[in-house]
Amino acid sequence: MDNAEFLEFMNSANYIDENSIVYEKFHTLSEEARKITMELNNKYHTQDEIRELFSRLIDKKVDESFKLFPPFYSDCAINITVGKNVFINSCCKFQDQAGIEIGDNVLIGHSVVIATLNHDFNPNKRASMIPKKVKIGSSVWIGSNSTILPGVTINDNAIIGAGSVVVKDVPKNAIVAGNPARIIKYI
Repeated sequence: MDNAEFLEFMNSANYIDENSIVYEKFHTLSEEARKITMELNNKYHTQDEIRELFSRLIDKKVDESFKLFPPFYSDCAINITVGKNVFINSCCKFQDQAGIEIGDNVLIGHSVVIATLNHDFNPNKRASMIPKKVKIGSSVWIGSNSTILPGVTINDNAIIGAGSVVVKDVPKNAIVAGNPARIIKYI
């Protein structure tokens, strides 16, 4: 299975059996992502070097306005897309196999976790997975230590309060906070 076939399968949100070729591809891609993130995270780099390493990691060129403060962690990386003027603060963890789309002018705080996979509830198939893409609109601010769960869409201009666990879609211009995150008010 090549990368294009993997992405096509993952973006279709099909069930992933633990004995499948897709599951095996996870591990191959994870090894490559770990190599690049080790390089990114374990010595000083200029922002130009960080952009180059991040572009290699996600297998597509990021805009010159992209900024990242390492360390950064990813399980796969090739299913991440980022818009212009995106800032990702340190210690973020992206489980991106099912896809993470980030719009323009997005701020992602320290230690944010974005997850795109759930495991099967059946204990005999627990290693099997259910992928669901996460979409982050433009001009979104995600506060530090927040967790975004699989399948969530955060619409334009929304703010996620620090420490929130986002389990459902966030409307445009909404400020949400808590566990689970609830609408506090609108901008």
